[in-house]
Amino acid sequence: MAQNLHNLQITTARPDPALLDLPWHIPLEDWPSDVLAALPRGISRHIVRFVKMSGRVIAVKEIGETVAYREYELLRNLTRLAVPSVEPVGVITGRQAPNGDPLEAVLITQHLQFSLPYRALFSQALRPDTATRLIDALAVLLVRLHLAGFYWGDVSLSNTLFRRDAGSFAAYLVDAETGDLHNKLSDGQRSYDLEIARVNIIGELMDLVAGELLDEDEDTVAIGSMLVERYEDLWAALTDEESFTADARWRVAARIERLNDLGFDVGELDIMTDIDGTTVRIQPKVVDAGHHSRRLMRLTGLDVQEGQARRLLNDLDAHAAATDRQNDEESFVAHDWLTQVFQPAVSAVPRELRRKLEPAQVFHELLDHRYFMSKEKKRDVPLDEAVDSYVRNVLAHRPDELAVLGASGLADDA
Repeated sequence: MAQNLHNLQITTARPDPALLDLPWHIPLEDWPSDVLAALPRGISRHIVRFVKMSGRVIAVKEIGETVAYREYELLRNLTRLAVPSVEPVGVITGRQAPNGDPLEAVLITQHLQFSLPYRALFSQALRPDTATRLIDALAVLLVRLHLAGFYWGDVSLSNTLFRRDAGSFAAYLVDAETGDLHNKLSDGQRSYDLEIARVNIIGELMDLVAGELLDEDEDTVAIGSMLVERYEDLWAALTDEESFTADARWRVAARIERLNDLGFDVGELDIMTDIDGTTVRIQPKVVDAGHHSRRLMRLTGLDVQEGQARRLLNDLDAHAAATDRQNDEESFVAHDWLTQVFQPAVSAVPRELRRKLEPAQVFHELLDHRYFMSKEKKRDVPLDEAVDSYVRNVLAHRPDELAVLGASGLADDA
């Protein structure tokens, strides 16, 4: 039976006529398989489905109308603040079943390509320190949210998506319905968010142990508490005031360099001296993440994660040294590296394998593979030789982190 679109109300900043073709008259849990995308889902208190639309994938969540509009606005604000989070697409209300019964409103977000929920990551063969790396990523995300004035209210691994970022992970907020945005958070709000995170993470890791996805010898309580430690260290590095004598001004540059190494830019510093000018105090005033990714974007146009950007920039610098071009204009060297090194290596990957990993992650892993090949063979392995070996021996056996597989394999909602 065709659906009645008469009462349907669509709120979106990115109108797409294909939205009207989806079966809004059917409860989300009963949607037909031909519109669904079989991507791994995390645990959710709501019904969530991944849906194929206009050559992309969207996430559709059934939720109360008031909460849907509120979360939509929160996600839009987080996007404007450049905080890592899923991109909101819209809210649909006025849904009705063919018999006239009202159906719940839905919130629509853009699926984050190459991202995975934490349970899907632990279902793969990963390094033993995966839990630690996820905690590190979540700590960075939570600091960025708190710096932006966002109180999450339900921090957990389940409400986060993770993307590979070189040898680590980058975390993205995926569920903002319990959050609230303020001009500035109090210490109490930050501490409460941290305690919620610690308790939730311990419970989630214990669940992984019970499901034999995490070694039972892992100290889940210690890992959960680690988030608090990593968060507090990073928060202090970004916000603490530092005092030193006026003749040690090199410490200003050292402080900036330390923040850059953590992946943050310093947009403004508050530098104060005492009356006689003998003591200087410094405190970062405006900090933002993405120092290396913005530099790579400016030089090459590549939009990648921070760790990937750091690795690619290192290779760019190595290329400049190997070609004796350290003194050349940086943008010219970057263009040659992009066209002569990065693009040929990525293009050498067979088309059917390009959905395994995003290009920057492929290049990062390729550099690792080339290093170990060179070490084993005791010679400098050319890039094209490394590409051939990497594709045959590594990439071909990696799980596909982007492909839409169809409806089979969709996990049940909790």
